[in-house]
Amino acid sequence: MRFFTPFRVLLAACLLIALSATVFMAQTKAPAAAPASADQVARGKYLVTIQDCNGCHTPFVNGEPDLKRMFMGHPESEKITGPPMKQAGWATAISDSNTAWSTPVGVAFTSNLTQDMDTGIGKWTEDMFLKAIRTGKHLGAGRAIMPPMPWKMYSNATDADLKAIFAYLKTVPPIKNKVPDPIMAKK
Repeated sequence: MRFFTPFRVLLAACLLIALSATVFMAQTKAPAAAPASADQVARGKYLVTIQDCNGCHTPFVNGEPDLKRMFMGHPESEKITGPPMKQAGWATAISDSNTAWSTPVGVAFTSNLTQDMDTGIGKWTEDMFLKAIRTGKHLGAGRAIMPPMPWKMYSNATDADLKAIFAYLKTVPPIKNKVPDPIMAKK
């Protein structure tokens, strides 16, 4: 009977409660984000349209965005290995698809904004999207977002507008397209 002292019984009870709480918490899922309303998605589509996001993030064919490849970013099949030769007086050049931009900073490739889980923004959270636009950092914490993406201008948008844009982008069908990393200018 000496084994069951009041202290040991209390310790065992505390351990049992802690273990039960841990098991319960492990089985409890975090609440899912509320689905976007139709009004929020429509507002996002409106904002994406008036900001001409298709103008850079959708490859062009014959001078127009190819909507069959909407928001897929720079086509992975369009290989670019460095900046083009530019005549004196020119600082910027743009690829035929309008998805690669050569600037004094380097060559930037427009991102895949589709819901593809591996090559697009399918795994992004709303918070990651807001941080990326607010900070100018890829994924909200990575490398700098390159020019000509006007993230500084978009960082002035309200949270509601940025959330609406993200809600609309979440409705864009996935397209598997691995966009290359930027090519930084040599110093």
